[in-house]
Amino acid sequence: MATDSHLRFALAVHSALGAEGGNTCFSPYSVASALTLAARAARGRTRDELVALVGDPDAQTVLLREAAELSEDEPELAVANTLWADDRLPLEDSFKAGLAEWPGAAVASAPFEKEPEAARALINDDVGRTTRGLIPQLLLPGSIDSDVAAVLVNALYLKAAWKLPFREANTSDAPFHAPSGTRDVPTMWLSESVGYAHAGGWQAVQLAAAGGLQAVVLLPDGDLAEATLDQTALTSLLDEIRFKRVELALPKISLDVASSLTGVLRGLGVRTMFTGDADLSGLSPDPRLTVSEVLHQAVLRVDEQGFEGAAATALTMRLTSMMIDDPVAVTVDRPFLLLVRHAGTGALYFLARVVEP
Repeated sequence: MATDSHLRFALAVHSALGAEGGNTCFSPYSVASALTLAARAARGRTRDELVALVGDPDAQTVLLREAAELSEDEPELAVANTLWADDRLPLEDSFKAGLAEWPGAAVASAPFEKEPEAARALINDDVGRTTRGLIPQLLLPGSIDSDVAAVLVNALYLKAAWKLPFREANTSDAPFHAPSGTRDVPTMWLSESVGYAHAGGWQAVQLAAAGGLQAVVLLPDGDLAEATLDQTALTSLLDEIRFKRVELALPKISLDVASSLTGVLRGLGVRTMFTGDADLSGLSPDPRLTVSEVLHQAVLRVDEQGFEGAAATALTMRLTSMMIDDPVAVTVDRPFLLLVRHAGTGALYFLARVVEP
């Protein structure tokens, strides 16, 4: 199932991001969108590695597209999937047609070669608009230079109100036992009938929000050990959720985390697209195109009224230098044959013998 693949992917990236401890925050939706589009552009081993991590591109496309359609108008949701390309990069019409079916799809020109800083500003401004100003500078100074030929960007903004809001008057400081020590943090309080489950060493509290959205708090019985929460265990825990009266004490949350996912993805088996062996011929016939960096930023805020989040993912693509061999001299100064053929099937449109040009 597409959902199982999505959960496996999300937990794998989460585990890799959290290897050193501390706060992490990323958007599986945003990263999966960018990587699924990359998988649709990739061929051969490049594609196989992406599919192994993200899942079948067709199934994920359906999942991600459906997730951009909320059941009510109350939540605010904005999604953008944009391919920014330099005019010197030829693009495959089939990729542009496939991209057009995604929410918020666009193909835009950016002057990477001649004005890289202007191109960076264009992308940052667009991401800033989509994320309602929460991510004003996804691409930092120096991240774009004249070798960049394209940047594939997913941006997401989501804001929704709780179905059962917390009373602000009940919010007060309460102890939170962090690895660095116990400290008091602003904590919200709720006593209502909400979704609840307790299984496999985890408690789950599911809070409903407008538009068919949910927030699920996952609390371990002891120390946080995410190795015990694989896709099967998480699916089983979520399936156990039933309505129950719960007295919930939940800290207010405000996270803003920027990270490079290049090393994370390499560690998870996506390697070829970062090398000279990358095959992104589904996006462009230029064989020099490779992915140089995958950048991500996520902002998440949870308070008494609901939650607000923004995320953006950028795949930066460069034209790598080809090995230059000594040229082979070919002087067509005698009778020769000429083929005109269809590249995909090899069918010959013309076969000519040229004896007297």
